[in-house]
Amino acid sequence: MKGKPIASIVSAGLSRFGKLEGLYAREIFAEAAKEAYERCPNLNPKKDIKALFIGHMGESYEHQGHTGATAADWAGLMNISATRTEAACSSSGAALRAGIFAVLSGLCDVVMVGGVEKMTHRSTPEVTEFLAMASDFPFEQWHGITFPGLFALMATAHMHKYGTTEMQLAHVAVKNHYNGSLNPKAHMQKQITIETALSSRVIAWPLKLYDCSLITDGASCLILTKPELAKKYTDTPVHIIGSGQASDTIGIYEREDFTSLTAAKLAAQQAYKMAGLKPEDIDVAEVHDCFTIAEIIAYEDLGFCKPGEGGHLAENGETALNGKIPVNTSGGLKAKGHPVGATGTAQAYEIYLQLTGQAQKRQVKDAEVGLTHNVGGSGATATVHIYMRC
Repeated sequence: MKGKPIASIVSAGLSRFGKLEGLYAREIFAEAAKEAYERCPNLNPKKDIKALFIGHMGESYEHQGHTGATAADWAGLMNISATRTEAACSSSGAALRAGIFAVLSGLCDVVMVGGVEKMTHRSTPEVTEFLAMASDFPFEQWHGITFPGLFALMATAHMHKYGTTEMQLAHVAVKNHYNGSLNPKAHMQKQITIETALSSRVIAWPLKLYDCSLITDGASCLILTKPELAKKYTDTPVHIIGSGQASDTIGIYEREDFTSLTAAKLAAQQAYKMAGLKPEDIDVAEVHDCFTIAEIIAYEDLGFCKPGEGGHLAENGETALNGKIPVNTSGGLKAKGHPVGATGTAQAYEIYLQLTGQAQKRQVKDAEVGLTHNVGGSGATATVHIYMRC
């Protein structure tokens, strides 16, 4: 039996994703907020929205902190409670959790949650250094390992334990690039072939260029309210019926197994239990494919297949748009882009479109239940949310 809604999405907004030259993060977030307001004409933002929770990973990119107040100002939400949440790449997944708490507590009837990151004006070495701050400093960063290296360790462990192949990784990349080609807001809107993916230069073996997500600018947001108030604002709300969050060791060297993310498995278990659902009930999912191996591991951690079978799921087309369980219909982090603070609520934006029948060329037929899976760092944080069409 499906669980009781805990909060409802009445609108959502997403900026363009890509290299947005000449724009500050605050301006990019204002673009996402503008779309959310325009989608919901029954909402009076200045009157109705009582709090903002915004995910933002790091001050280093723009030498700018105090993101909550800055974003609220540029979104036209002066004098409200405005708070930044930080959980590495799952910062806006954590913001969504905070917004749900605010609504459930009864303190706020309507809140905005979202995220933003401006990254592309920095060099690749700088971005690599800033992202590495989400790993363990004395035992990982200090020794020079970066996130491509950490996820390459996971990939080689998965290959050794289960026989996962570079070809299977490439299938994830090809699928997500195809989906991104159908998304007008995606950073990378071009299809690639298996041969292109396999022949691209090595970043950290076995991960190649097309196994890695993009350095991207972007912002996303959702407007949440109590389920009983949702129809006041829209005829097509999307209910959140499950929410989970968990953590693990900051460094992967402390973990017993590199082939699974314990935090993601625990967060998924919480969300499924709250929603009263099982993995087979999910119609469409957005998962955290910062690297292609991360998507394969996500299939397994979320229960879409047994451990070790994720590569086959991708290779057999079961996660394609017309597959058994379409995954990353937006193009995922791989092709849509990964402005780290914005990713969690950008995933929810895609599920909102899918469940309200607004995903255009990438629409999943009869999608009623969706899931988002947002991971911070190498899996030290994970959030999972489950959504249901009204």
